[in-house]
Amino acid sequence: MFKTFLIGLLVLAVAPLGLIFSQWPQKDLVADAGGLDFSRLPDHERAPAPLEIWTARDDSDLGVRRYRSGNASAPLVVMLHGSGWHGLQFNALARKIADSRLADVVVPDLRGHGPTPQHRGDVAYIGQLEDDISDLIKHEARPGQKVVLLGHSSGGGLALRFAGGRHGKMIDGAILLAPYLGHAAPTTRPQSGGWARPLVRRIIGLSILNRLGITALNGLTVVQFRFPPAILNGPLGATATRSYSYRLNQSYAPRADLAAEIAALPPFLLVAGEKDEAFDAALYQPTLAKWNRSGEYKIVSGAGHLDIVDNPFAFEAIANWLGRI
Repeated sequence: MFKTFLIGLLVLAVAPLGLIFSQWPQKDLVADAGGLDFSRLPDHERAPAPLEIWTARDDSDLGVRRYRSGNASAPLVVMLHGSGWHGLQFNALARKIADSRLADVVVPDLRGHGPTPQHRGDVAYIGQLEDDISDLIKHEARPGQKVVLLGHSSGGGLALRFAGGRHGKMIDGAILLAPYLGHAAPTTRPQSGGWARPLVRRIIGLSILNRLGITALNGLTVVQFRFPPAILNGPLGATATRSYSYRLNQSYAPRADLAAEIAALPPFLLVAGEKDEAFDAALYQPTLAKWNRSGEYKIVSGAGHLDIVDNPFAFEAIANWLGRI
């Protein structure tokens, strides 16, 4: 009996390791034909707000850009960027919202991202991004000021995760721009439309180890992103984050119980492009409305996954929704 028990423990330990080390990151992965359309992104003429430093609970210095509305009754919007990039993604949208006096806006470079992160593509533990957002809200929100999370793509998935976690009561609303609902969600296209290269066997193996309480290998890379050479060779190419560790990847997505995450959302607006390459926009409403009736939905004709952020019809929907919160 004892021998059988030991054999069982050995199998439990060895099988996940076999999965983990049967798959490795691909060197110099770049986008090929298809995938996300970066060519439709606009050239922003206005200079971004300066990147300032704020200090999180672990004394880490993290970057944030601030766009003030001058409206004392406006809510605070915290914008969460998509995978692989950083807060500059939102420069035009943040300025339009603030200049329209709809909201004060803060745009962090999430931990592990931006020009000079301490550990690019990694965090210290699963859930650290939520703790950082909580700290940032405490740092930035005025007493009594309403708080809205706005997230694009994986940033939308992070907003969903935040709402369903222990800090969820800190927010009064959410704006989800083409949000990532998880790899198994009906909205998600294979490999997010060619953007992501997940190391599936490695993810499975690490998930098994984590269920056993073993976290020592959580810093291993589990997903890579296909940036086009034009971006990598451009002026901001060095600021791209081309892969994530297991613990960052888990921190950036909704938890496995998607229904519970959706149910926990406060009033929200979801905006997606009709031609989204990564997600099936038509399936968002039937997926979320099943578990939460407090959402509004806008599908923008002709818009894709990346350009939805700066689409004028998307801004109109955002402005109308913020005006009523």
